[in-house]
Amino acid sequence: MKNILYLFLFISQVFFAQGRFESANALYQKGQYKEAAQVYENIIKEDKLHSAEVYFNLGNCYYKLNQVAPSIYNYEKALVLKPNDPETLNNLKFAKKLTIDEIKEVPKVGFAKLIQNFTSIFDYNTWAKISVALGFVFLLSFIGYYFSNATLAKRIYFVGMFIVLVAFALSISAGMSEKNHFENDRVAIVFSELSQVRHEPKKSSTGIILLHEGAKVYVLESIAGWKKIELTDGTQGWIDSSTVKEVK
Repeated sequence: MKNILYLFLFISQVFFAQGRFESANALYQKGQYKEAAQVYENIIKEDKLHSAEVYFNLGNCYYKLNQVAPSIYNYEKALVLKPNDPETLNNLKFAKKLTIDEIKEVPKVGFAKLIQNFTSIFDYNTWAKISVALGFVFLLSFIGYYFSNATLAKRIYFVGMFIVLVAFALSISAGMSEKNHFENDRVAIVFSELSQVRHEPKKSSTGIILLHEGAKVYVLESIAGWKKIELTDGTQGWIDSSTVKEVK
């Protein structure tokens, strides 16, 4: 009985959140971006609905309101849930044009770049599904090989098993690589209008660079009130924790 009650409450919450989502969409279409953003925020905070669509639409609202940091932050949140989404990536590109800092991004080169390009084709959940499917195909190939009497058929099944096994190993490795990347890649967005990156985690330390609202950084570690960050150009330093907001 308790399980049925929980299921009913869950379904009711989903329908209620969906109603709010449509209401927010209607406000956005009318150009009431501030009101729409508030409804989207309520969906996330009160209904606990975390979807790529909600974060994407919220990012659009803040972009229309010229609020750079919240716009970029929510686009990044959407990409966590729906990686490589073309529409989100396109809107994020426009939002980044509103930022002041021009920090170069140092790309990976050589073999490391090839590996990253390959593994980032899918997120780790998709790689896991591909691995399961390949495992099933391998099992079918093995059954075909075991029960086949014809020499040619056995050879075909054997070669197929080998190819599928290699593909299975690659998909497992790619999935593990993407999962590791997802768990360790701590992206954060600067929300403060102006924030100083310092050599050490203390106010008296000399500054390295000034960051403005909307700048993207990577968090390496955290201590009381400070975060050690790395910029896209490889520069590292310490920043006041209150000035940045982690995406994940």
